[in-house]
Amino acid sequence: MIVFLLRRLLQSLAVMLAVALIAFTLFRFVGDPINGMVGQDATQAERDALRQNLGLNDSVVVQFGRFVNRTVHGEFGLSYQLARPVNQIILEKMPATLELSFVAGLIALVVGVTLGVFTGLRPRAASSRFLLAASLVGVSLPTFLIGILLILVFSVWLRWLPSYGRGTTEQFGWWTTGLLTIDGWRSLIMPAFTLALYPMTLIIRLVRAEMLEVLRTDYIKFARARGLTNRAVNFGHALKNTLVPVITITGVQVGSIIAFAVITETVFQWPGMGLMFIQAVSYADIPVMSAYLVLVALFFVIISLVVDLLYYLVDPRLRIQRGGGGHGR
Repeated sequence: MIVFLLRRLLQSLAVMLAVALIAFTLFRFVGDPINGMVGQDATQAERDALRQNLGLNDSVVVQFGRFVNRTVHGEFGLSYQLARPVNQIILEKMPATLELSFVAGLIALVVGVTLGVFTGLRPRAASSRFLLAASLVGVSLPTFLIGILLILVFSVWLRWLPSYGRGTTEQFGWWTTGLLTIDGWRSLIMPAFTLALYPMTLIIRLVRAEMLEVLRTDYIKFARARGLTNRAVNFGHALKNTLVPVITITGVQVGSIIAFAVITETVFQWPGMGLMFIQAVSYADIPVMSAYLVLVALFFVIISLVVDLLYYLVDPRLRIQRGGGGHGR
């Protein structure tokens, strides 16, 4: 177990360094940040002085080394747009993104597994066929179109929900949350559902396929022959053995929820890290863009590590292979 953890940590470190290098290299070609920081009346001497102060005249290797050193110490430099420490900006925006991602992930997991089990146990029912057809629509439609349609129906036509913003929030130190206010929940419903729809439909189809496959196995037939109730067979045996692939795909989808929150936050003007990233792109704010990509990669790495640990705990075959000297993942 310890060897497994050490190997995964080393792999994660390599991934983080690769992502940091790619992000830092790519974002150097999005434009000149000096143009967004000075007015049209600025002289060339003032531009050169600002470039020198920001360290933009240094080589790429030196700038990347400086970026990695600051990142290790939890610093990402100064925002070119706001002239503020990037880590402070991220701490202000992170609660909104994590809150949205958590609620969306919870919706996708609970609803996806529930409907997946339902359609797997009743594959020929009309309701199951309808849910599968609806899931195809959820997979096919782009996220921004779903968000716009929800705004049109529930904000413009019905006037039930606000079309943008986070609503009223409560402050707890540096953390802000809208989960304690009615206005916050009303503002959260549409963006959370929009963000959850795609992973939810994937989980529905995955759980259904796994349930159908497991229910055809010999040990399920033997369990029924022993006289076990349908509830015990379906949920005590069949559902339990679908957890391994579900855990894997769910972990990947949770990471994608955080990464693709950019689109949802832009549509609903949700004041999170995704909207911050889009605004940083328009101003060529390289420190903010690089920090955002590194943080998203960090979330993916952490989620991947947690998924591997859960995979290890749920599937006894991995423990047996490692305990017996076999080759694991």
